[in-house]
Formats: sequence, C-alpha cells, structure tokens
Amino acid sequence: MGVFANIREDFANAYKNDPALNSRLDFIFNYPGVWAVAWYRVAHKLYTSNFKRTARIIMGINQILTNIDIHPAAVIGSRVFIDHGVGVVIGETAIVEDDVLIYQGVTLGGVSLIHGKRHPTIRKGAVIGAGAKILGNIEIGEYAKVGANSVVVKAVPDCSTAIGIPAHIIEKGRCKDPFMHNMLPDINKEMFEYMLKRVAVLEHILIKDHHELLDQDLELENIYESFIKSMKS
Repeated sequence: MGVFANIREDFANAYKNDPALNSRLDFIFNYPGVWAVAWYRVAHKLYTSNFKRTARIIMGINQILTNIDIHPAAVIGSRVFIDHGVGVVIGETAIVEDDVLIYQGVTLGGVSLIHGKRHPTIRKGAVIGAGAKILGNIEIGEYAKVGANSVVVKAVPDCSTAIGIPAHIIEKGRCKDPFMHNMLPDINKEMFEYMLKRVAVLEHILIKDHHELLDQDLELENIYESFIKSMKS
C-alpha cells in the first residue's frame, strides 16, 4: 500500500473508532495523533529512500506542532490510532503492527545505547493505556492490553493484560474483550490490605494466644501464597 493510501486509511480509521469526532473541523484541529502518523508516513518513506536529514526535519517540525515524537525509522503498520497523542514517544527501532491503539503519554523506549533493535515490538491489535512506558527490545503480543501508567520491561503474551510497576500479567487468553481501565484490579492496594490485616492478626496473637487468631493467620498466609503464585504465572 502506498503512502497516501495509508494516510487515507488512517483518517478513515479515526472516524470509525472515535465517537467524539463529529466534524472535519474537529479532525483538523483536535487530532494531533492522526496528523503525527500521517507526517510520519511521509518522513518514513523519505528516510528509507536515504533522505534521512529531510525526514528528521519533517518529524522535528511535527514534534513541535503535535508534541508527539516519532522517529522516522520506526515501523508503523496500517490503521494505527494515537488517541489524543500528547507526549507519545516512539523510538527508532520500534515496530507497531496493524490496528494498534495508543493513548497519550505512551513511551516505546529503549534501555541501552547499543546499535540494533533496542525498542519494543507491538503486535497487531494491542492497546497501550495512557502514560504506559514500554521499555527495551520486548514484545507486546497480539491483542494484548497494557494498563495506564504501567511500566513494562518484560514480554506480554498474546491476549493478555499487564498492569503495574513493574507490570505483571493479570489476565490471559482474552483477546476480544473491551479494555476497561476502571475494571482493572489494584494489585498494590491488595498487597497493602494483606499486610495491614496480617499485622493486626500478629498483634492480637502477641496479646492473646487464641486458636481462632492462628486460623486467621493461616488463612491470610494461604491468600498471600495464592497472590504470589498468580503474579508469577
């Protein structure tokens, strides 16, 4: 598919997937993510045709206008939608496949200064939540989902959901389910609740040696072991 055919498809994809888009005037002034990808496609074509300096200038101007930093050497597939877009960074060796949805503040960054592949690969249909940082030469699987503000430093399997700092896999095998940020569990909150309850039980044990309290302590220990096991699976 040619550059301009890809751009037309990107524009049509925005109309299809964003219910807030009501007019062409909205599209012109309020969709920096779509324009950033459009200019990237022109710059990428120039970059791969050995007009690297011109490509870098185009993306530098694009960054000033949209506040989105995409290296022209990155590989971005069809129908990739950057929603809102402000603060998105896509590094030089990043690969973003077809139908990926990226929210504002996302970084597809590197963790080393070596030459070669050092940025993430985002497979088809993945959703990257606002503020997520995906770092290093790792792979986010097809239709995987990354929660807002998560920091991902390890691969995420296909059809999985990853959340947290560092990110942990909390769901597997759910490809087509919608990504509902408000339904994601707070794993840090769950851990703190466990710790507070455990401390309360131990304090009571020190005061009174009751079998009931020992049973509560054992129950909490089983809950904790299950929690750790689920984080490692």
